Amino acid sequence: MTFPHLTFFSELESEPLDQLLTQEVLEGLAELHAGISLGILDLSPRRAEVVRRLNQAGIPVTAWLLLPKDQGYWFNLDNAPQATARYTEFKAWTVENHLHWAGVGLDIEPDIRELELWAKDRRKLISILLRRLFNFKRLRTARSAYTRMISEIHTDGYRVDSYQFPVIADERLTGSSLLQRLAGLVDLPVDREVWMLYTSFLRPSGVGLLCSYGPEAQAIGLGSTGGGVDVGIMDARPLEWEELARDLRLAWYYNDQIYVFSLEGCVRQGFLPLLRSFQWDAPILMPDSVTQRVKAWRETLQTTLWVGAHILHLLVAAAGLFLVIVGLRRWFKRARLESIKG
Repeated sequence: MTFPHLTFFSELESEPLDQLLTQEVLEGLAELHAGISLGILDLSPRRAEVVRRLNQAGIPVTAWLLLPKDQGYWFNLDNAPQATARYTEFKAWTVENHLHWAGVGLDIEPDIRELELWAKDRRKLISILLRRLFNFKRLRTARSAYTRMISEIHTDGYRVDSYQFPVIADERLTGSSLLQRLAGLVDLPVDREVWMLYTSFLRPSGVGLLCSYGPEAQAIGLGSTGGGVDVGIMDARPLEWEELARDLRLAWYYNDQIYVFSLEGCVRQGFLPLLRSFQWDAPILMPDSVTQRVKAWRETLQTTLWVGAHILHLLVAAAGLFLVIVGLRRWFKRARLESIKG
């Protein structure tokens, strides 16, 4: 029986990352035939040494590119130039240190400073979002810059992954760009798109999110088992083992490319040994009720996005219908008057 391919996200500073990757952890990853998507928080010699250790152990490593927090941390519509510069610096660092990568990962999320602002001063953030409603040029410019960057990465011989919120699927389906313009997201032409279906952030409806979007996903991101940045707007409690086991089996029902956030959380909670003996094909109970609630929410979202994307057409159609009705009323009135005279 074939089992899914696991990739673990890791988002640690260089020193704790070095301490995390003990021989026992490396052996556990090798036994699972798992890879790592490694957050590139810095381009230091110590991080390069960690990557070489992973290369030597035969662990596939994807370079998960990140920016300093004062540049937004994750990639978005407003920091495409900084993202491009980061890749150039990363490429030079890779050559200098003789590093090998299975691919490059682009994490597409809102500016971390705006998420922190949402927790502190929502009125100020809302005013910022309203100014973006009709800024289509910002989206076109960023998408063009990222597309050129992806082309360069391909030329350098790397697979390109993106880590996306699943609502990008609803945008595509409706032909909308509203969420991208507001939140700074950007729909990119990559080789593998990983949808972040983290059930821990949306308890108790998170599992419905997984089962609603899971059948449509190219690859599924699960979590969180702990770690990462906390901007204070979502449930930060890590998954317990029973929750992760449920999510893993549900994700495998839909897909064989599964990403887990995070490696450090799994190690801290003792999940790696449990994964090495994990029974993937154990029976699972599909959460139909909560999945239907999420699907209903998605239908409402898609309707809203579709109306927003076609509002001009709807207004023109409404105006045309109004003129037709007015014209018909005048015609009937004139016809009635002529019949009376006759």
